[in-house]
Amino acid sequence: MNNKEIARKFNLLGKVMELHDENPFKVRSYTSAYASLRKVSSPLIEMSEEELSEIKGVGKAIVGKIVELRDSGSMVTLQRYVDITPPGILEMLQIRGFGPKKVKVIWNQLNIITPGELLMACQENRLIELKGFGMKTQKALQEQLEFYFASRGQVHYAYVIDEANELLVLLKDRFSQSLVELTGEIRRKMPIVNAIEILTTASEEEMEAFILELAEEIPELLSYKGYAVEITQVEEAYFGMEQFEKSASKEFLEAADIEYEAYEEEESIFLEWDMAFVDPEYRESAMAIDQAKYGMLPDLITNEDMLGVVHNHSTYSDGLHTLKEMSDYTRDNGFQYLVMSDHSKAAFYADGLKEDQVEAQWADIDQINASYDDGFRVYKGIEADILNDGSMDYGNDFLSQFEVVVASIHSQLNMDMEKANRRLIKAIENPHTHILGHMTGRLLLSRAGY
Repeated sequence: MNNKEIARKFNLLGKVMELHDENPFKVRSYTSAYASLRKVSSPLIEMSEEELSEIKGVGKAIVGKIVELRDSGSMVTLQRYVDITPPGILEMLQIRGFGPKKVKVIWNQLNIITPGELLMACQENRLIELKGFGMKTQKALQEQLEFYFASRGQVHYAYVIDEANELLVLLKDRFSQSLVELTGEIRRKMPIVNAIEILTTASEEEMEAFILELAEEIPELLSYKGYAVEITQVEEAYFGMEQFEKSASKEFLEAADIEYEAYEEEESIFLEWDMAFVDPEYRESAMAIDQAKYGMLPDLITNEDMLGVVHNHSTYSDGLHTLKEMSDYTRDNGFQYLVMSDHSKAAFYADGLKEDQVEAQWADIDQINASYDDGFRVYKGIEADILNDGSMDYGNDFLSQFEVVVASIHSQLNMDMEKANRRLIKAIENPHTHILGHMTGRLLLSRAGY
């Protein structure tokens, strides 16, 4: 069990205890533990009780529960509350922006115990008369629920790729006389994927049976380490053609206009149609076809092309590592610079920096830069909050002293389009803005863009 998983246990414990009207001081201690534990870099399960007790916000009771998780994999206190809470209520607690207080109102006053029932209640305008709700809150909740249902079963590419490659190695070893490759969304390196997709000439039934043998418990659906697996069996003569069709967008395939026929190797398709090979992750638009035909394909960006790392948070605000740890790590990995951009003062929920704290960080950066003799440099940056009117939360005189200003929106994400555009444009026009941070407002699988 890693640190994030342990921290999430305490976050859930705090939520369910609040849901059941338990002592608010205990609730606060568990939610505070969540905030502290998720920032610890050393493995919690390898730390002694004495070391655990030295973590900010971690007292004797929390140390005991961490030890309990380490030794047994479970937490008796958490399980007691989970057992008396309907599964659908626990699911609601995971929906972004829908906290225990509101969940409790829904549960107690409307007897709603599943997200599906809640969505229907929103559609029927049954929440608007409840205390703490209203039309605006109901509308926002309905949109979040619709997004939640639309994205269920999906997963971040970055989370699943290691397991996908691990499974691929096992399958290639077991079915060594057959062709076995990743295909579909995961081969295209899409940000969000629905499953680990496998293309093979082996028997689909035999491969499914083998994957099931790898599971500790028989899953309801074919999966590997919790991630759905989809297998497509194809004749060897059509392997390349099937890989081509599965590894591109609809727009790309329509522009290519290549009939489905026998190709053992995908590269043969490009050669026969007089095109340069297009990497799967670039097969999105019709433009890629023209570029492939006329030798104009761009070189895709690789890690080696990246000279530095921008938009970083340290322990000065809500980051997990110190400025020195981050700068040393970045330098040791071959980069030339690191741009520090901790939260600014309006982001109080993320320990945003007041002016005197910024100046302390600048002094720290100067000292760190002086310690390097190979040209590596840490830049003095900030992630400045764009306020509701488009202004920043620091004055221009102070902003002018930063080397890099990343301007970002963190609040009032539900403005109408016209007002939101005016807000962004004003921030962009600020002479001290260098970069617009997370400009869509999207959080993959958590929140649609604004």
